[in-house]
Amino acid sequence: MSAAATRSELVVADAVVAGVAARAAAAVHGVVRVEPGLRGLVAELTRAGRQLWTGFETAPTDGVRVLRDDGVLAVQLEIAIGPERHAGVVATAVQHGVIQTVREQTGVRIDEVSVLVVDIEPEAR
Repeated sequence: MSAAATRSELVVADAVVAGVAARAAAAVHGVVRVEPGLRGLVAELTRAGRQLWTGFETAPTDGVRVLRDDGVLAVQLEIAIGPERHAGVVATAVQHGVIQTVREQTGVRIDEVSVLVVDIEPEAR
């Protein structure tokens, strides 16, 4: 590199990581939905307001938190699952799917994925 060369850095916004993680989790067999929780409901209202104001649709990130601390990137997800698969199996699949999909689509390496199963929906009658 010459002295005149500049360094560039790619930074992917936490909202982008959260959106990709939410879609990856929702795509896992056994996940019924990613749950927003109270914080997610407030965030959804904010997102909807921003969309109305700017005209741009942002990726839904309900039920997903992205945390950065001392160079460690962690993603926390809250999901509801169906009764056909064991919660541990679904949660593990979500962890792997989120890590892989975020890496493939953004180049970002996630250090930790925490999955909280907040509901198991009964079978449809």
